[in-house]
Amino acid sequence: EPVYAELNTPLFEWVIENLLKNALDALGSDQGSITLDASSSEGIIQIDISDTGKGIDRRDWKNVFRPGFSTKKRGWGLGLSLAKRIVEDYHGGSLSLVSSRPGQGTTFRIELPESAS
Repeated sequence: EPVYAELNTPLFEWVIENLLKNALDALGSDQGSITLDASSSEGIIQIDISDTGKGIDRRDWKNVFRPGFSTKKRGWGLGLSLAKRIVEDYHGGSLSLVSSRPGQGTTFRIELPESAS
């Protein structure tokens, strides 16, 4: 059954694209997988983006949304902090790091309030 959320489409597309690009970078090769799982329950839309890539060390979890933080050699470390602001400030939702283990992968979760069609 379809679900609906109030979205700024270009901004939300950028968030999804950024999370998918990060997942692809984490794979580092043509091995592994990326999954996007969406569900809805009790008025909340939940979107999980998971990869089987290099993972994030537990001590860095608190920093992943901090502007300038990056585990990559390239980039400015602004993607996740901007994605979080877009989800929270523009869409009234949340973006969180749900799980990550070095060598096993990472899952980020977006939660959005469901709206009437």
